[in-house]
Amino acid sequence: MKDLSTYNISYKGLKVGTHHFEFNIDNAFFEHFEYNEFNAVNTKIAINFEKKSTLLELEFIANGVVNVNCDLTNEPYDQPIEDKFNLVVKFGEEFNDENENILILPNSEFEINVAQYIYELIVLAVPLKRIHPGVEDGTLDSDVLKKLEELSPENQDNNINEDTIDPRWDNLKKLLTDK
Repeated sequence: MKDLSTYNISYKGLKVGTHHFEFNIDNAFFEHFEYNEFNAVNTKIAINFEKKSTLLELEFIANGVVNVNCDLTNEPYDQPIEDKFNLVVKFGEEFNDENENILILPNSEFEINVAQYIYELIVLAVPLKRIHPGVEDGTLDSDVLKKLEELSPENQDNNINEDTIDPRWDNLKKLLTDK
């Protein structure tokens, strides 16, 4: 298991200008956060790091796939993810991360840990409703889908005929027509 210090970027020794960092993210990364919604993770995070004289600008770019279970069928599938996030780092008297796009670090700091931002970027890039692509295009053959189709309301209406309706409802139907 990797230590999260791997995701520290030391900016004190960097020259003013643009720098590029890359991180390969896998399941071991999410074990640190005790997040187990993903079956497998294979994502690359690119960080365009621009150092200016008074602030830092970071652009996080996520590309890859996460293997998740479908919300309808519970079948695992690879969900492609692609997302971006911008962060501005300013310097001040004390640490402040109340604003999601601006981070204020104490003047005495010399590095920034980007692990939390990578974690949030990947988790938020996955759609809330996860549907297997085979469900959407009709190519997935699953017992769960067959049972859902069998129990759907359209099929239930076709199975009900007049003989199975309780005769007590007939008196209520008369109330509607006796106006």
